Amino acid sequence: MPDENVPIAAPLKVLEYRTISKGFGWWSAVVLVESWGNKRLCLYLWQKSENGWKRKQKYTIHSQERWHLISESIEKLIGELQ
Repeated sequence: MPDENVPIAAPLKVLEYRTISKGFGWWSAVVLVESWGNKRLCLYLWQKSENGWKRKQKYTIHSQERWHLISESIEKLIGELQ
């Protein structure tokens, strides 16, 4: 599978990204974007269609403080998946 750029359009500028998974018509990635001078970390989920990749979900993390709240909550519950 050749490398593709993530399907994100202006005014968002992709600074960096990491693919989480890609296959069977779905693509998820963590993307560092810049918009209007602000950096944001976004979790995207796209689905492949006849016309290319279409965004299905997006979750934006606006600050390190917000990430700490999210990650602490996940750490408290992650053990329940075993």
